[in-house]
Amino acid sequence: MAVKRHTVASPSRVDDDVLLDAARACVLDTGVRRTTLSSVARAAGVSRMTLYRHFPDVRSLLAALMTREFGALLARVDDTSGGSARQRVVAATVDSVCALVVDPLLRAVLDRDAELMLPYLVERIGGVQRIAEEFLRAQLIAGHQDGSVRRADPAAQARAIFLVAQSFVFSMRPATADVDRAALIGELTRLVEGALRP
Repeated sequence: MAVKRHTVASPSRVDDDVLLDAARACVLDTGVRRTTLSSVARAAGVSRMTLYRHFPDVRSLLAALMTREFGALLARVDDTSGGSARQRVVAATVDSVCALVVDPLLRAVLDRDAELMLPYLVERIGGVQRIAEEFLRAQLIAGHQDGSVRRADPAAQARAIFLVAQSFVFSMRPATADVDRAALIGELTRLVEGALRP
């Protein structure tokens, strides 16, 4: 007696970027807390099971979204050539702050779900934050080598610059209620430049 074999169709292949684009649209529309796997699946035009195969929960989906978005932002501000490593670090730090304070995704999080950022301020350094630090650390090491950056532990230097930049990103809106934004950015530039000068 012949055994009848059933073939199972392989699940349709969906690019992660399609799902992350849908997640981004949901966060911009409803905020982080109201974004669900079901709403993302609907926005992406896929089944929930397809989405589950890529991301087991909302937290992993949103972490991937933030990593993609802010990693891409860092890549854009790193698109600088010429000058010393110190000049590149200063420019990248200031450009990152300026880009992040107007980034629609970060603004949506801060405007609707700001409390979700608290653990990254008082409990732990997140994955996206570590990407920024690693970027800074690499630039600082280059600055030690070309003599444009004061020699010190690059991890400590990167963390210090990161913490300063982060405070500007999170506090820019209230900080510029009665202080000119351009003047404040000018002070950030001088702070980072002065901290790194040999």
